[in-house]
Amino acid sequence: MVTANQHILIVDDDIEIQKLLSRLLQRNGFLVTAVSTGTEMQSTLSQETISLILLDVMMEHDNGLSLCKTMRAKSSIPIIIISALGKPSDRVLGLELGADDYISKPFYPQEIIARIESVLRRHKQINVINKANRALQFSGWTLYPEQHRLFSPENVEVSLSAGEYVLLEVFVKNPMRVLSREQLLDYLHQQYQSEVFDRSIDVQISRLRKRIETNPHTPELIKTVRGKGYQLYSEVVTDEN
Repeated sequence: MVTANQHILIVDDDIEIQKLLSRLLQRNGFLVTAVSTGTEMQSTLSQETISLILLDVMMEHDNGLSLCKTMRAKSSIPIIIISALGKPSDRVLGLELGADDYISKPFYPQEIIARIESVLRRHKQINVINKANRALQFSGWTLYPEQHRLFSPENVEVSLSAGEYVLLEVFVKNPMRVLSREQLLDYLHQQYQSEVFDRSIDVQISRLRKRIETNPHTPELIKTVRGKGYQLYSEVVTDEN
């Protein structure tokens, strides 16, 4: 099932093919942009959010396989090659250069739609997996925001209460920044729609320090900045597993 924000970029210098594919895709609910050259393709990509590229191999001024290889080196946008070259060796080469699928001309209209939807579903699943595996690392600790899991420098999972977790998340997403009690409370209220933290923000910070500090009485990670608030005193790096 497609949605209106899925935008397909057609790269083909055959105007009739452009028109045919554009009508077909628009009838099936896609946004469509059609261009004739690699230069126009790059210009469109710099200005629009593209969901998938339909790329012709044999164009007068550009080599579609070279464009595919260049794109794949810098982007994960799905690419389906459409080509009059239908030999198995041509298909294999296209896939080896980074295409997600390869359709030979002449093609059946519904095959195009089915292939596009299949590639988009697969790409979405990969993005979900990558997002779930995204880790935020600080001073040896690893936080998985999508999974609400925290691991110590010894790779031992540390259990946090809901309040402790959200408090840690706001610190990790604002490293080295001094956050006032009011800013922390605003964030917690947005997450929990509750006034419970008004009287316990300092208690929550104390509990969090017991979880992650070597010595909670002389904290090195979550520091108190006198008269201003609290600060996660650590760099945070994102790791895509």
